[in-house]
Amino acid sequence: MNTKYLMIASSIAMGLAGVSATFLPKEILTYVGLNSTVLPTLIIQATGALYLGFALMNWMAKTVLIGGIYSKPLCLGNFLHFTIAALALIKAAFHHPDVNAVLIAAIAYSIFSILFGYVLFTSPTINKRQSQ
Repeated sequence: MNTKYLMIASSIAMGLAGVSATFLPKEILTYVGLNSTVLPTLIIQATGALYLGFALMNWMAKTVLIGGIYSKPLCLGNFLHFTIAALALIKAAFHHPDVNAVLIAAIAYSIFSILFGYVLFTSPTINKRQSQ
């Protein structure tokens, strides 16, 4: 599997989430119906910083051979993040079926989880044209 497109897609998705959470925490809290007091705002902004860090890391590693023993920590971190978040979002989607944003996020996270799981548990292949 060519992981370049997976890394680019995950980088863009996490980058958008990170920029939104970093610069629009009060608007996000208002959208979900919570009070935008100091602590929830800081938690949303810190989460945005985490997303931006992951996005940058994935963007910088987009040309690296990922899978097998190569870049295993990067792949495992992405797999763990997307799997745990997908499970939480799926649970939330069942409890709040009227919120379409949760369902869309659950589907997106599940797709990334499956793809990173595939990369993690299979051996990477080198494109022969790239190695010449």
